[in-house]
Amino acid sequence: MKKIEAVIKPFKLDDVKEALNNIGVNGMTISEVKGFGRQRGHKEIYRGAEYQVDFVPKILIGLVVDDDLSTRVIDIIKDTAKTGTIGDGKIFVSSLEETIRIRTGETGLNAI
Repeated sequence: MKKIEAVIKPFKLDDVKEALNNIGVNGMTISEVKGFGRQRGHKEIYRGAEYQVDFVPKILIGLVVDDDLSTRVIDIIKDTAKTGTIGDGKIFVSSLEETIRIRTGETGLNAI
């Protein structure tokens, strides 16, 4: 199993969610987060005054998939979330030792 975490632009969430649903991904966790990468935030002008916005709003998608599906999921997120501009985000992939469904005690792929 693989744990995939993707940080994307907020307006891309619906597109990514729909694309993942189309290939049978049946669960994910979404969090609204703020952060910055190489761009170090951005400047905005409000009522004539310039402000430095250090943390940019993003969406963090977390999901666990079978190893066989992971490459496809990564490609879909990469292709769907891409705008071609600075701040498109990142995808982090890690191996997952175990998954346990608390309610039933199921483990492994049955718990996803």
